[in-house]
Amino acid sequence: MKKLNEFTIVPPPKTIKYTDKEFNLFDLTGMHLSGDSLKLLPIAEELKKDLAKLTAKEIPISASTLESPSLRLIEKKGKAEAYCLKIDSSGIEISGCDAQAIFYGAMTLKQILLQTENATLSHLQINDSPDFASRGVMIDVSRDKIPTLETLFNLVDMLSYLKINHLELYMEHSFAYRKHSMVWADSSPLTAEDILKLDAYCKSRFVELVPNQNSFGHMTRWLKHPQYQHLAECMEYRTPESWGAELRKEPNSISPVNKESIEFLDELYSELLPNFSSKKFNTGCDETVDLGQGKSAAECEKLGKGRVYLNFLLKIYKLVKSKGKTMHFWGDIILHHPELVKELPKDVVVLNWGYEADHPFADECKKLGKAGLPFFVCPGTSTWNTAWTRLDNCIDNLKNAAVNGLKNGATGYLITDWGDNGHWQVQPASYPGFTAGASLAWNSGKDIDLIKALNTVIFKDKSGIYGKAACDLGMVYKTAFKENPGRNASSLARLLLFPDAFKKDYKGLDKKNLKQAEKDLKEIVSSISKAMPETDDAKLLKEEIIHAAKILIHACHRGILICEGKKAGAEMQKEIRELKGRHQEIWLARNRPGGLQDSLARFTKLQKEYEG
Repeated sequence: MKKLNEFTIVPPPKTIKYTDKEFNLFDLTGMHLSGDSLKLLPIAEELKKDLAKLTAKEIPISASTLESPSLRLIEKKGKAEAYCLKIDSSGIEISGCDAQAIFYGAMTLKQILLQTENATLSHLQINDSPDFASRGVMIDVSRDKIPTLETLFNLVDMLSYLKINHLELYMEHSFAYRKHSMVWADSSPLTAEDILKLDAYCKSRFVELVPNQNSFGHMTRWLKHPQYQHLAECMEYRTPESWGAELRKEPNSISPVNKESIEFLDELYSELLPNFSSKKFNTGCDETVDLGQGKSAAECEKLGKGRVYLNFLLKIYKLVKSKGKTMHFWGDIILHHPELVKELPKDVVVLNWGYEADHPFADECKKLGKAGLPFFVCPGTSTWNTAWTRLDNCIDNLKNAAVNGLKNGATGYLITDWGDNGHWQVQPASYPGFTAGASLAWNSGKDIDLIKALNTVIFKDKSGIYGKAACDLGMVYKTAFKENPGRNASSLARLLLFPDAFKKDYKGLDKKNLKQAEKDLKEIVSSISKAMPETDDAKLLKEEIIHAAKILIHACHRGILICEGKKAGAEMQKEIRELKGRHQEIWLARNRPGGLQDSLARFTKLQKEYEG
């Protein structure tokens, strides 16, 4: 019989004590609910199903006191979200201050039961509580992928199983505002009814659905239409040197000096926010890189860019406050003007984001903590611009944020999952980041065996193949390119996503390395056929992992041709056509059709190049 310290529990509990004594689940007489029975009942019903799989018995549920041994869900005084799980001769007891705390204890018990090969459990006691009060995930639904409601519900199930309690959907143009249909017409947007349903489902799993609407920068999807161009800071702008000093012939930010800008945001907020029960609101306001290059040039010259940015931010704050919400905003711009940080209202929440392993969280968190401001640390899954993930960067980035956030008093930990440049990565590409990040948000002091965690808790694959494949796939980019000069991207994926830019810089392009990466990828594809996942979407998971591997194999082929000085022939043309068709099929399995054509356009560009 396995003892508990041999089991894989995600996130890992803070303390576990166990003995060699055993308890047999067949001895359970029933389940007893002590506290708010209406809130505890769904938790009990979920455990009842898991117990039935092991014992083939129907365990009755009651609010009345039962004879021992029983399974008891008990509300008692204690710290928020902390729970105690005991297994002894009297049965199983999960206690906590409320239903949410007991739910987390139940999620731990579910993972133990999942790994129990018979109906016998070790006597044990777990005392557990989280490091961060808010443990969140943010999904990009604006570039370009918007999941179906079913996909979002399933994702909420997974995240709550990992004790995540905060979910955001990053929006630019992907909510169906009634008066602005031209902005979202081709995106299959989320409607108010969708949000209400998702909010209710999240609450049933103790997850807070937090509204998110970018409100300053990243407004191109709006400002490109003539009806909104009067709100734009400028219609073209020069990117910062760190971005390559490129001239982009498109608008980015709404102008902070146009009085109509706040009126515009007021209209959006008035329609969006009532659909969310959360009192939090992420207003975005990041990467306003065109500030001072258009309508606000004179004001920026007079007051400075930082002051102009802050003045508009405070107007947004006042508007958010009037809607009864607490304002969250991305902290990148204000952190570049540390002299202004002290002027921020003490009830705004600064979202301190950074996605590379070496991001200066230590310095930035120290500044925010010293200023007495509530703040979240916001690392990422490293999936965007990779076709899968950069696993080593992802893990180091997540750890960096957790350690420095906790040290400096961060109130939350938000795992971001972006979809830049076509959202080519499939959903399971994010699972390593979600799993590792959820563990760090709950218990930053203990590492997990990520392969074992993925196999046990996420893929439910007794063969152990899926977890290894997911992690191996996340490291192939290092085999293909010994150096990865680009940030927020892998050089392997850049061969396909940015073919024109890549031609200017062949640094690290090596035929031998690319051939080894191709071999590794083909071995991953071959191994998947032997896997034994027990998830409801097992067939789709297999197809998604293989599709991601084949995209990267094609990138290897392209790189090899460049090394050889050859042009693409019939085989490359066939590969890109098949990848494009498969991308569409896999996209539609979990997501709405809106945004698909934007994503496919990048395959089409390569296809035309090869055929030309």
